[in-house]
Amino acid sequence: MAEAKDYEEVMNAEKAKTMAETDKKCPRCGGTMDFDPASGGLHCPYCDFTKEIEAARDEEGNESAAELDFETAEQTGNCDWGVAQKTVTCKNCGAVSVYDALEVANVCPYCGSNQVMEANDINTLAPGGVVPFKISSDNAGALFTGWIKRKLFCPSKAKQSAKAESFQGVYLPYWTFDSDTTTSYSGDFGRDRKVKKGNEERIVTDWYPTSGVYRHFFDDELVCGSNRLDEGILNAILPFDGKDNKVYKPEYLAGFSAERYSVGLKDSWEKAKNLISAKIRGLISDKIISENRADRVRNLSLRTSYSNIKYKYLLMPVWISSFTYKGKIYQFMVNGQSGKVGGKSPISALRVLLAILIAIVIIVLLYYAMGE
Repeated sequence: MAEAKDYEEVMNAEKAKTMAETDKKCPRCGGTMDFDPASGGLHCPYCDFTKEIEAARDEEGNESAAELDFETAEQTGNCDWGVAQKTVTCKNCGAVSVYDALEVANVCPYCGSNQVMEANDINTLAPGGVVPFKISSDNAGALFTGWIKRKLFCPSKAKQSAKAESFQGVYLPYWTFDSDTTTSYSGDFGRDRKVKKGNEERIVTDWYPTSGVYRHFFDDELVCGSNRLDEGILNAILPFDGKDNKVYKPEYLAGFSAERYSVGLKDSWEKAKNLISAKIRGLISDKIISENRADRVRNLSLRTSYSNIKYKYLLMPVWISSFTYKGKIYQFMVNGQSGKVGGKSPISALRVLLAILIAIVIIVLLYYAMGE
């Protein structure tokens, strides 16, 4: 009993120490401070005071997230987010976000619904690193406005209803994987040659068998840990530079939410292997063509083994917005690191028809011009 009491006192002391270190109250006016992408520190919107965030370091003294061993992930996984957390679930779209326990969350950053409910937090792996926002909400709004205005087929009313004020800053969960790969391969390579028969000339391919072993190291293969988002929109705002990360500190999340991963480490590794396998196939095809002065490859069979697998769990910054037009929700995203914009927009049938008619007229005019 005494040992349990001592342990509880130690844990309470550590918790108090953590809360004191991550207190986001402005020392000048007492207001709540948020992370500021412009300065990279905490900023008070009430008195304009800015506080630098002291960089965290891992056990080896690095300021970026350490590579962790995949095989021992379950034993060494860290579930301490640094401050008390709560999860908030949207009853409309099902998204689960992680917030500071003291923050009030009443709007879903993904669909704009206010049908959110708090739940008891569950044991979820804490991120090892975070890529802080570099694009502010104002900049994201301007980038979004410019992007939507360039959408030729988007109706004017839809452009007017897409307000930048609805942007929400969210950190998305990403896994990165490193791995040494050894691939045994076999297949055929072909060399093309011209064959002339009479006045007719055609291409004939001569095929030859090939096999070998190919080794390659893959660094920071990126896999999204969320299955709640539109994959097409998310791919449109890629890439993220995962190497430009900081060792996780809760201050970077001040004023933002972070989605809890819905695709775990092992499932994400399976996705990473599929991505790596596709890249290996392309690399080996290029190798065979280059070494054999070939023109093409067929029947390529691969057997790949993976070793020295490492991973990182990172949070990536994204600005999300959605608006409703004629009863349908359209979502947009802005990469909070690079400013790249992606999304879907309504399409005006009248504008599409007009564009088709103009294209037909141009084709007809070109046809007659070439005929003359």
